[in-house]
Amino acid sequence: MKVIIEDGCIACGACESFCPDVFKMEDVCVVDEANIAGNEDSIKDAADACPVSVISVVE
Repeated sequence: MKVIIEDGCIACGACESFCPDVFKMEDVCVVDEANIAGNEDSIKDAADACPVSVISVVE
């Protein structure tokens, strides 16, 4: 699985609240790719919860 944060992140923190092992807030959201494995369901939930739809999940 690959997780991409597209331009337009508003740093609301929703993704981090769903999956803090993978999503970290800096100026915008960044992805810790080392923790993707085992967190797939939470990643998908975070992508669905993103209010600006900038999280892309490629399986």
